[in-house]
Amino acid sequence: MKKKKVQKTNVMRLLDREKVTYDVHEYVWDEEHLDAITAADKTGEPHEKIFKTLVTTGDKTGITVACIPAEKELDLKALAKVSGNKKVEMLPVKDMENITGYIRGGCSPIGMKKHFPTYVAAQAESLDTMVVSAGKRGIQVELAPNDLQRMTNAVFGDFTV
Repeated sequence: MKKKKVQKTNVMRLLDREKVTYDVHEYVWDEEHLDAITAADKTGEPHEKIFKTLVTTGDKTGITVACIPAEKELDLKALAKVSGNKKVEMLPVKDMENITGYIRGGCSPIGMKKHFPTYVAAQAESLDTMVVSAGKRGIQVELAPNDLQRMTNAVFGDFTV
C-alpha cells in the first residue's frame, strides 16, 4: 500500500531549507478539541514530547512566543521575568492570525510572519526530540530541541507550572 504524501507546510519548507531532520505526525482534528493533549493522544506520542505554542504580549518586548509541554500551564510571571518584561499577557485569539500568520490549533513557533522573541520550556532540553505544530491543524513536526532553538533563536527557561 502506498503511503499518502503529506502536503508540505511553510514550517516544513523552512526546516528543509535549513537541512533540519524532522518527522511528520498527522491526526484528525476538530474544532472542539484543538488542545495539545488531544493531539498527543491522537498521534500516540508521549505527552511530555508534545509542546504547545502560546503567544503573549510583554509590556516591554511586545509579542513573545512560549513553547511549553502539553500537560503544563504557562506561568505568566515567570515568563515575564525570563523575557525581560514586568508583565506578560496572553495574546487574544482574535489577534493571533493577523500577528503570527497562524490560527489557534495550528500555531507553530517556526515561520511566523515576523521573528518574535521565543522561549522554550527547560523540560525540552532533556528530550531527544520534541513535537510542535507544523503550522496547520492536524499536522505536527518532531525535531530535536536544539534544532528548534536554532530555527527560532529561542531561549530555554523555567516558566511552567
